Amino acid sequence: MLDFTSALYLGLDHPSASLAPWQALTLGRPAALDEPKGARPLARDLALLMGEEAGLLYPSTLHLFRDLFQAAASKDSLLLFDASSYPIARWSAERVQLDQVPVETYRHHDTASLERRLRKARRAGQRPVIVTDGLCPSCGQVAPLPALSRLAADMGGRLVIDDTQALGVLGRNPSPAKPLGLGGGGSLAWHGLSCANIATGASLAKAFGVPLAVLCGTQDFVARAARDGETRVHTSPPSVADIAAARGALAANCSAGDTLRARLQLLVEQLRAGVRRIGLQVRSLLPVPMQTIAMPSTDAARAALESLAGMGVRALATRSCGEGKPNLSFLVTARHAPADIGRLLAALERIADGISAA
Repeated sequence: MLDFTSALYLGLDHPSASLAPWQALTLGRPAALDEPKGARPLARDLALLMGEEAGLLYPSTLHLFRDLFQAAASKDSLLLFDASSYPIARWSAERVQLDQVPVETYRHHDTASLERRLRKARRAGQRPVIVTDGLCPSCGQVAPLPALSRLAADMGGRLVIDDTQALGVLGRNPSPAKPLGLGGGGSLAWHGLSCANIATGASLAKAFGVPLAVLCGTQDFVARAARDGETRVHTSPPSVADIAAARGALAANCSAGDTLRARLQLLVEQLRAGVRRIGLQVRSLLPVPMQTIAMPSTDAARAALESLAGMGVRALATRSCGEGKPNLSFLVTARHAPADIGRLLAALERIADGISAA
């Protein structure tokens, strides 16, 4: 079966033989009390890669965003989520909602409507916390982070970025020849942005293939999250194995990351060109790993999945950001080969008429 459902974008999988041995997998103590050896240097190096001052490790983004919002939101705050932001961050806001902090959404990447809402918030004495994904996998578009950061700063607030999809994929100095940029530092690096009012949370479970997360921001903000975060009091830090794998991922990113991203870009561009040649509509604006094809209906998407599976191809049925229209989605990784993309395109060509007629 040819699989286009894995988000291990750079193809890093960290077999056990590649990791240094350990005497104990976990310390048996909460993160607020102690962290495994290597946790703090790893968090510092991830923050440096992402263009932030300091970092703090968490077992997952669910843990991370719970503490982040506790540190970022006060009684006079207003949390404003991009309507298409990933659910994990929104679920994590439930803790501050219990403290009567209001939570609203704004239209996907619509800075004009957001600015109007922020003006009302300022008149009401509310301090905004704007939350967005750095890279939307559905439309393949980066968030307007410079504009969002300016809006947050003008209103005395903070911008919070979930950069899980962008970390390891996007990087500094993007160009027409290298639209993903260099280095894999994520959305801030891609925009060349560095602001004191930004906090970033990201899982390493996508491009870097490691099930842990990092919170990055200013020294003061990260210290406040470390001091006051309830999650760190009641849960363990990432395991020794996860930390070792993340260290290996950073080393691989340093030595071969740009080569892997260049390979990934070529594979995605091959897919995009072939889909257009077949006559189907690509929704994704950038050559990012998740590529989506517009579908006329949910039933058509399900039928396409079944047809592709019958030809030995696994894909995903998703919904578009904003309008919620059905998509057929393919996650390309650096482990795929040009022949794999060719096989996928041949399968799509066989069902293209059915998609168009549905």
